[in-house]
Amino acid sequence: MSERTPLLHYRLSASVNESGDHRETRTGKDEDEHRSPATVRRRSAAKQPPKLNTFFGVVIPTLLSMFSVVVFLRVGFVVGQCGLYQTIAMLLVAYFIISMTVLSVCAISTNGALDAGGAYYMISRALGPEFGGSIGIMFFLANVCGSALYVLGLVEAVLTTFGIPEDGSTLTGSKVAGLPMGYWWSLLYGTVILLLCVFVCLIGAHIYAKATFLIFIIVIVVLVTIFISFFIVPFRTVLLPGHRNSSLTPTSANFTGFKLDTLLGNVQAAYTVDYTTGTMMSFATVFAVMFNGCTGIMAGSNMSGDLKNPSYSIPRGTITAVIFTFIIYILLSLLISCTCDRILLQQDYGFLTDINVWHPFVTIGVYSSTLSAAMSNLIGASRILYALARDDLFGRFLSPAKHTSASGNPWVSVLISWFLVQLVLFSGKLNTIASIVTIFFLLVYAAVDLACLALEWASAPNFRPTFRYFTWHTCVLGIIGCAIMMFLINAIYASASIAFMLLLLLLIHYLSPVSSWGCISQALIFHQVRKYLLMLDVRKDHVKFWRPQVLLMVSNPRCSVGLITFVNDIKKSGLYVLGHVQLGDLDVLPSDPLQSQYDSWLSLVDHLNIKAFVNLTLADSIRHGVQHLLFISGLGGMRPNTLVLGFYDDIPPQDQLQDSTLSMCKFSDNNSQTDDPEDQSDPPFHFPPVREGVSVGRGGKSLGPQEYVCIIADAVKMLKNVALARYFGQFDRTNALQGPVFVDVWPVNLLRPDSAAYVDTCSLFLLQLACILNMTKAWQKAKLRLFLCVEEGRSLKGTEQKLKHLLKDLRMKAEICTVPWDAQVTLHWQRQARSEKIEELESEEGEVEADKVFANSFPSNTTRVSDEYLQAVNKLILDQELRPPAVRFLYLPRPPADTSRYHDYLHQLELLTRNLGPTLLIHGVTPVITTDL
Repeated sequence: MSERTPLLHYRLSASVNESGDHRETRTGKDEDEHRSPATVRRRSAAKQPPKLNTFFGVVIPTLLSMFSVVVFLRVGFVVGQCGLYQTIAMLLVAYFIISMTVLSVCAISTNGALDAGGAYYMISRALGPEFGGSIGIMFFLANVCGSALYVLGLVEAVLTTFGIPEDGSTLTGSKVAGLPMGYWWSLLYGTVILLLCVFVCLIGAHIYAKATFLIFIIVIVVLVTIFISFFIVPFRTVLLPGHRNSSLTPTSANFTGFKLDTLLGNVQAAYTVDYTTGTMMSFATVFAVMFNGCTGIMAGSNMSGDLKNPSYSIPRGTITAVIFTFIIYILLSLLISCTCDRILLQQDYGFLTDINVWHPFVTIGVYSSTLSAAMSNLIGASRILYALARDDLFGRFLSPAKHTSASGNPWVSVLISWFLVQLVLFSGKLNTIASIVTIFFLLVYAAVDLACLALEWASAPNFRPTFRYFTWHTCVLGIIGCAIMMFLINAIYASASIAFMLLLLLLIHYLSPVSSWGCISQALIFHQVRKYLLMLDVRKDHVKFWRPQVLLMVSNPRCSVGLITFVNDIKKSGLYVLGHVQLGDLDVLPSDPLQSQYDSWLSLVDHLNIKAFVNLTLADSIRHGVQHLLFISGLGGMRPNTLVLGFYDDIPPQDQLQDSTLSMCKFSDNNSQTDDPEDQSDPPFHFPPVREGVSVGRGGKSLGPQEYVCIIADAVKMLKNVALARYFGQFDRTNALQGPVFVDVWPVNLLRPDSAAYVDTCSLFLLQLACILNMTKAWQKAKLRLFLCVEEGRSLKGTEQKLKHLLKDLRMKAEICTVPWDAQVTLHWQRQARSEKIEELESEEGEVEADKVFANSFPSNTTRVSDEYLQAVNKLILDQELRPPAVRFLYLPRPPADTSRYHDYLHQLELLTRNLGPTLLIHGVTPVITTDL
């Protein structure tokens, strides 16, 4: 036998062959718009080529992709290195790995209508555009490089048989050899072969199906001749490749036919040096080579856009092809082990040519399978690119690839793919890229398994595949198997591929538009949140783990931006709900008016970059609406424990969303930013305009002072902490945190100077909220100032020491400032003496005895605190402003039991906090602090 070089480097076959024709035929042409639907359907049907059935659309592409050249050149290599036992074990393991992915492919493909894109379409619609787009790009690049690999492999195979080296001698000694060799000649041959593939792909999928069917017939005929040759060819001595010049190396080996001695010599492993690369073989390296002949399982699913019934054809066709190839590989391994010497298998990878009944048969099979692989990768790359372009994940960058012919063939995508393959051909030898291509394909397989696993774990009701022979266990095994194979082939390339995928994922996440496909992450989050909410038992709540869970009532977000952002700072990773009550009666409305408002509220949450939920309700009054929200907001153990209200006053609201400094909304269109203020108040925030000069509850509004205080009283009855926020209409956290920042805390009930306690539940609640604010990253540099009101004659040092000891036990850092308030207390006692005389006179007349008994059951301050006293206390607070604080925390007493005194109660709060700047009046009803470990 004449000398020859191996037709293909074994790593060349590492390029997994994935392809298919994907498209969505356009039927909505402009000229059809004025025709009847029946006419349009007839014209569209006439334009479209016939769809493919299971055999032509799935079985043939998958068989050719899984066979490629491995079946002709590498089965003997695997048996020669590993022996029969390990070869069968490798095949079982490899097919177990790919079978897990096949089950995932079948499950997803039978869960609804598939469109163009194959694996990319499955992954993107299940895992979202970020994951699907990054995998789609890698899938596209893998097909481009794979097409170039097989074109160069075919060139190498042709030159091996017909090439003339530069020295003028022939490689085979044959007289038919006549093709010049060299880099530029190889590039020319590769370009011609690629043009042939492009010609077939430009015509369309129906021509591609016919071409692959012809190649399939050739490959099957060659396989039949190989099997026949094992039985009819007699004993034969085969000359080994002549580049083995060592005198110690045998120059020939034997084809013995069926002999027991030959079988016994091939059952055990005998790893040697690969004569094509000079590297020592091992189980891992041989397994990586053999595994490449087991991949290609998605060639059929990639034809989803051209199948008559993808949900029927893909599972049956793919499983049929996998079983068929497995049987062929097992039979070939057995026949080779029984008939060929170990030396022949180790030193001549193309021995099937020499033992065939007609030598050119195997060469023709190699040419045909390699040409099919190159064509399959090219058409697969074009269809993936078309699917990516149609989904607009990369904007205008890929928009030209959307164009199709009248029959729906994406010819622009074909040309772009051809151009990229041609560029790759210039690199010449691509043995190093072959491993990367294989890893890319394995990454795609793992992504399909991950998509199926996510759908199964999410337990979505709409995930009802007709193919039911899978579980989440098979998905996990598929992912693990693909990951192991990736790192077994090349750990460095596998790590780099994963990093490249993550980089693409981040780019698409930040640059691509929002899709309407739905994202599996939302279903998975829902599933996990529901599970953990059920585990969150309110009976196990403990004060050590208390955190504020806030319901902030917002009348109009346009004038509440400062308060919304501030409350976000004091929630301490707790629940934060923006509540809004719209007045109305659903009985007289045609539909729910709140559903259309949620988008604006959620856009506001995103714009302000806060972590909050939105809860809207429809009620006949504001009070009833707040009661609804306090009763129903939250879920399970996550319910609001603190109600925050804006203060009831006459300060005119201002539109903070109209302010240019606050309107940097990522949802707004740049073209909508005009100089017209009316345009700036338009969408994306569809909130009503602010009524200038009219405050909440005044001037004909629906909320009055009596109802406002009733809301506070209702919250206290429901054991909710209450906070009233005043002067936050113009609060800007950025400006407030400039320079030295102070947070002032007045933990004494200033409306009851006769009860100056610092350690009741409400005072400790004030201290806790102030401490939580100080723990926030933006407020960490703020300094807490705790004001201690003292009277002359009381032990100042003793009170201060007790307070310092309390702060130490509570692990709070604060500066204690003593404030004498004898003058203010004197005013209080003078007013109280006058009130007692009036009450004695009224008691004698017996006019208010019943009311007095009822009022004394609950502490009431409205009749015992004068306006002069409140104004004096207000001035006392203002006089401490040597360094004005960013925000103040004041003690909020509970509303009086007598509802007729609600107006006086609100008036007292207004006098107390007048001109104080951003202030929180806080009333706590539950213990929130403990000194225990």
